[in-house]
Amino acid sequence: MSQNSYLAETPMLDFQAPALQFLVEKRGWRTLPLSARIGAVYDFVRNEIRFGYNVDDTRQASAILKDGYGQCNTKATLLMALLRAVGIPCRLHGFTIDKGLQRGVVPELAFWMAPKNILHSWVEVDFDGRWINLEGFILDEPVITALQKAFPGRNSLCAYGAGTDCLQDPDVAWREVDTYIQKTGINNDFGVFDAPDDFYAVHQQDLTGLRGVFYRTVLRHWMNRRVAKMRRGVVPAIPGGDKTLVPEHAS
Repeated sequence: MSQNSYLAETPMLDFQAPALQFLVEKRGWRTLPLSARIGAVYDFVRNEIRFGYNVDDTRQASAILKDGYGQCNTKATLLMALLRAVGIPCRLHGFTIDKGLQRGVVPELAFWMAPKNILHSWVEVDFDGRWINLEGFILDEPVITALQKAFPGRNSLCAYGAGTDCLQDPDVAWREVDTYIQKTGINNDFGVFDAPDDFYAVHQQDLTGLRGVFYRTVLRHWMNRRVAKMRRGVVPAIPGGDKTLVPEHAS
């Protein structure tokens, strides 16, 4: 695959949109050395785009920037667009995660409605001749801090949007190596794609009919309010006790 395909603009990766170009110029990212350039874009998406649920996975990067929040798939789209805008080749790796990872974010009254397997993705960036996995951008720092305080001494956690075996010191900062925050929830690997457009042309979230309408109009707003409370340090309890918080491989 040519490097041009990992730098191309697509309908979803609309990095020529005025809002994205203005952001890149304002932050001066193009003038930074390669590693610092990746780190600056990554940190922006990780912490300045809050963790939250958009209306659809297939939103354009410019729409996600306007929203100011996103989850794994939508934040990945924005991250890829900004990386390509500053000349960093990148691609998408698609997966599914078990819905248990969303427990605590999805209200228990509606948890039965969530698909068992939820579409998930991370970004792979070409750096120094190797592909580095970037997944640690999904949860913003206040959410991670709230979970650390809510579960002191715990390392394995698969709930509240996190899937990690190192909760107290997760690999989320850009240090020129892989970053992760939902990895232990993964249960299916779809491989790599040049762009999110290609991924969603083949794989769609199982949110059709009335369930999809309910998610878009009611449930995601409910979930975002719960995440906002978590950000303030109010982490909701999960029925079922300690066992529900641990990924299957660690139980």
